[in-house]
Amino acid sequence: MASDRLNHSDRVMDTVKRGNAAATSSLAASWCRSALHHGLDPAASRTRERIGGNMLAGLRDSNGELLAAATPVLDQLFGNVGRTGCCVVLSDIDGVVLEARTGAGDSPLFDAIGLVPGGLWGEAAEGTNGIGTCLVEQRPVTILRHEHFASRNIGVSCMDAPVFDPEGHLVAALDVSSARAEHGEATAALVAALVQDAARQIERDFFCMRYAAARIVYSPDRNGNGGRGLALLAVDRDDLVIGATRAARLTLGLGNRPFERPRPLADVMGDASSGFDDSERAVLRQALARSGGNVTRAARELRIGRATMYRRMERVGVSPNQ
Repeated sequence: MASDRLNHSDRVMDTVKRGNAAATSSLAASWCRSALHHGLDPAASRTRERIGGNMLAGLRDSNGELLAAATPVLDQLFGNVGRTGCCVVLSDIDGVVLEARTGAGDSPLFDAIGLVPGGLWGEAAEGTNGIGTCLVEQRPVTILRHEHFASRNIGVSCMDAPVFDPEGHLVAALDVSSARAEHGEATAALVAALVQDAARQIERDFFCMRYAAARIVYSPDRNGNGGRGLALLAVDRDDLVIGATRAARLTLGLGNRPFERPRPLADVMGDASSGFDDSERAVLRQALARSGGNVTRAARELRIGRATMYRRMERVGVSPNQ
């Protein structure tokens, strides 16, 4: 094992010393960041740092809304992968572990590795690793054993996906790690897909919790951004958009700024031709739907006369059976 670590450290530093290493692959670029930007040594065997007490409690409090959305998903994900010897971890934006799920028999191993609440897994602390590199690159990553920067981490493989908040800002990394020797690339690929689906579920639940009083509208992904159901808009009672997920912002070109001034849903969805006639048509059709097509009852619900109801229906092209 000592020789494996030494060989690994030599390979990492040989790669870093090559002048064009960062351009050859994203992994080499991360190794270069670890050594050259953060000043880390792949052979170092220092004590793993972790935080606890009031500091960790404060971080958990400040991420309370995220944890409320993530907890059921973490439990479900662990139910799927825990019996295979994997642990499930959620870190904050700085790579500090906020939550971890580990089987009783695997707890000592993952505790020694540092995949526990309070563990520090940013690239600045551990170099290339699933959590830290996912946060830096803001994309799903898989870091297999030999792909870690630090030789002390080559016994574990990490599958990670970023988590974005309801405003589209990066807030966390979702990680599944395995120290089982029999878990190879094929297993890692399967687990990585589960992790990415779970991260998207956290984002959906987070968004729906934040905008619980609003109507949630799904926008199809027109640009092939891979939203897979995440392009969501929050709309108030007047059909003004008050929130959008990151996928919706990418799909609809909404940028990253908050909705300080709500925008009409029709404008956001690219149907700016909608106006008063469309709004009135929607109101009339909804009233007719609730009345089962009975014009008199629909007019009574809208507090207008029956004749007025017919005039308005004729003007906007609505019939009782539509």
